Amino acid sequence: MSGIVQFERIARSKAWLNRAGRQGGAAGGRARVLVLLDGLAAVGFAAGLAFGVDAIGQQRGPWALASWLLLVAVSGLARGVLAKLALEAGARAAAEAKAGVRVDLARAVFGGPRRSTGAAATALVEGVEALDGYVARFLPARLSAAALPLALIAVAAIASPICSAIQLATLVPFVIAMILTGTAAAAESRAQFQALERLSGLFLDRVRALPVVLAFQAEATTTAALRRSAADLAERTLKVLRVAFLSSAALEFFAALSVALVAVYCGFNLLRLLPFPVPEQLDLKRAFFVLALAPEVYAPLRRLAAAYHDRQAAEAAAVRLATFEPPPARPAPAPLAQAPAIRFEGVTVRYPDADAPTLEGFDLSLAPGTVTALVGPSGAGKSTILNLLLDLAPLTAGRVLVDGQAPDAANIAWAGQAPLILPASIADNIALSRREATRAEIEAAARAVGLVLDRPGGLDALLDERGSGLSGGERRRLSLARALLKPAPILLLDEPTANLDAAAEAELLTAIRAAARGRTTLIATHSEAVAALADQVVRL
Repeated sequence: MSGIVQFERIARSKAWLNRAGRQGGAAGGRARVLVLLDGLAAVGFAAGLAFGVDAIGQQRGPWALASWLLLVAVSGLARGVLAKLALEAGARAAAEAKAGVRVDLARAVFGGPRRSTGAAATALVEGVEALDGYVARFLPARLSAAALPLALIAVAAIASPICSAIQLATLVPFVIAMILTGTAAAAESRAQFQALERLSGLFLDRVRALPVVLAFQAEATTTAALRRSAADLAERTLKVLRVAFLSSAALEFFAALSVALVAVYCGFNLLRLLPFPVPEQLDLKRAFFVLALAPEVYAPLRRLAAAYHDRQAAEAAAVRLATFEPPPARPAPAPLAQAPAIRFEGVTVRYPDADAPTLEGFDLSLAPGTVTALVGPSGAGKSTILNLLLDLAPLTAGRVLVDGQAPDAANIAWAGQAPLILPASIADNIALSRREATRAEIEAAARAVGLVLDRPGGLDALLDERGSGLSGGERRRLSLARALLKPAPILLLDEPTANLDAAAEAELLTAIRAAARGRTTLIATHSEAVAALADQVVRL
């Protein structure tokens, strides 16, 4: 039964990887076509060399030699240009594929079943980056390795069927060797990715628990655990490299054997010293053409072998990434033209692994355009009620209706306790809620919430990700300005005046009153002063 489950997992991951590869779009197809055209240029290069040598041997004059040398130069230049364009197209295809996959994974992480932070971080970063070489290098190399060697052998057969038979005979054992080493490499790559995921999760968990580690003086134990995980990852990485080197050695052996056998045959045939009869007699032109083309038969296979580790890394990542299924797309409710009525009917919320539900059988009605305050001790479920409207809390039972429909975050403006601050200007941070807002609208929102900045640069002052000196009141005003800038008919505020002194709270109450005008507003707060603004107060 476990073998069947493993087979199904691998089949599902390969199907997922094929879909991810197709997200490269037109750029991926262009990269594959350009790699195939390199084979045509290789034939032109070999033909130019062969006919140029023949022109020297037959003393056909400088003009004949110059024409063939021109073909050599043009073919060589074309190969360089094609290689450059193929690399650029492959890189563009990889970027498009990774962007599409990362969007799907983000939807799965934030909208699907809960997962450990380490697994989610590894999937979104290392897992997606493992697709880069697969899309950019392996997919074009796979097509050229499947088509070009046989095509070049067929072209060589025009000049010497015996040489083409030699090349075909050495190609078969190489393919067998690649299949065997590829199977081993796949297993080792999966083990390496699992070790990387364990190390990422362990490191992230220990960083988050650093105060506890220091409090219990567990630094040595934590360091030893990280060292063991890192050593396991290093050992598995070396195993992957050993298999990769083995496949490269097999390729080089059969490539060298093929070229050597062709060279020996052509030389003995030209000298009439073959110890057995053959149905062909080569001249210098045909022999040189076949000999110049012989290394090109294995060139696509060399590119495939160089990119083979990219495939194994992508397949190893796909086994885990395929389990991140994005939630089914729901039709978006129509935008609300005015402040709506909101109803919570028999709502129960139970978080995973919680001993008791956070909310059970909760009912609440909000009239259109009114302000409702949720007041209660920490842990009573105030933030959970707000998160239900944002689809950030698990609705176990009951339903939440906005004008009779499911809530949609597009109709909601939200200001939280710890607003997101990006390394950008204050104006850009305010405009996060509406990127197309004009400068005048941003300034109006800042003035409406009392965000007065006398620092150098004003709204153009640059912030870092920590807020770079904004006070707690300024942070909350920035969050409120962001909510005010968004023309949404629903306003959610989570502890808007927490940790502020009485004077700062009084100033912010005016801003809250302005922001709530014309909206259905729900505020989670401990402050009785904030609750006094509400048309309805619900005590939890």
